[in-house]
Amino acid sequence: MDNCFTDIIQRIKQSSAIAIRAVKTALISLYWNLGKYISKKIEQSEWGDSVVLELVNFMKYTNPK
Repeated sequence: MDNCFTDIIQRIKQSSAIAIRAVKTALISLYWNLGKYISKKIEQSEWGDSVVLELVNFMKYTNPK
């Protein structure tokens, strides 16, 4: 009976790995784009050098867990 379910378990693990890779890819893209956006704002002197620290503090108080 155990052998009957081996293929099902393998398919679940395979799909799970694919989903995890997709999420990681999306997060890397998000972080890359945010970094590019923030760098551009600093470069254009729209934001100061302390913007990252300000952003962290803003996120702490506006996005509670």
